[in-house]
Amino acid sequence: MGKRLLLGIILFLCASLPCQAGSCHGRFVNPVTDICWKCVFPMTIMGIEIVGGNPSPKESGDPICFCKRPHIPVPIPGLPISFWEPARLADVTRVPYCLVNMGGMSMGNSGIRGHGGTFDHQSDTSSFYQVHWYVYPLLYWLEVLMDFACLENASLDLAYLSELDPFWNDSEKSAILNPEAILFGNPIAQTACAADCVAASADLPMNALFWCGGCQGSLYPFTGHIHAHNGGVQASLLALSRMMAKLHRELLLWGYMGKSGWCGKYMMPIIQKSQYRTQMTYPVPQSTECQPLGKTAVFWQKGREYPYEGEDFGYLVWRKRSCCLL
Repeated sequence: MGKRLLLGIILFLCASLPCQAGSCHGRFVNPVTDICWKCVFPMTIMGIEIVGGNPSPKESGDPICFCKRPHIPVPIPGLPISFWEPARLADVTRVPYCLVNMGGMSMGNSGIRGHGGTFDHQSDTSSFYQVHWYVYPLLYWLEVLMDFACLENASLDLAYLSELDPFWNDSEKSAILNPEAILFGNPIAQTACAADCVAASADLPMNALFWCGGCQGSLYPFTGHIHAHNGGVQASLLALSRMMAKLHRELLLWGYMGKSGWCGKYMMPIIQKSQYRTQMTYPVPQSTECQPLGKTAVFWQKGREYPYEGEDFGYLVWRKRSCCLL
């Protein structure tokens, strides 16, 4: 408890202190003012919605659940509960090793990967972003729900750097992870993504269209190259979604929602987009809203990208959590 309290104090004190190193810009996330706390909802217990909220995957109506526990030969009954937890942070940056959500600190450029940025090719604009992935179990740190067994017991961790990933900068190599990408690089498959855009904007993304990133574009290939850059917010959201799909394919991200998640996480090699929400933390925090993957950013992106210090992005990733509370 003491370590978590100390960490909370440090984050609170540092949250308002911008930091920069060269072309790297960012700020610490303030866990009080920068978090959309209403995004924890809806919350259900025994299949009954206790507190309403944004659109969410439907839960089973079962009033009781059963899970096995070590050294106990029979499953133990419990109460099924579901909620949304702020679980991960992500930097989406043009500058290698720039930790946007860690105050704009730079780890230095080792030369392993080139810089990102925006590039004009005749009438088209493309871009390339690096993505950093942090373990960030905020509810557990702040002890918002005291002694709640369903919370992830972990500490802050920089878990993934795309600069060290040989696939992230190479579309041909990335085909090793996603060979099915060749099936979706055609007008028919991409036209179907319009339906995913509409569904994500009105309610939830369509998990069946797993190759689609909704209104942001295609999730394939799993690289940081954005070939249809329509603005930093759109491109950074697409890069983040691709990274999440890639981590699922590598079995570094798992499933937590639904009856399958009652007794713990389970393998999910193909991302279920409805399991996630995102919320911008930098350059302008979304402290009152979050959105499902693929939802249009037209209505909220104004003023959230600006030259020099506002061209890299930080996001908080919310995860749907279903649990059997024993």
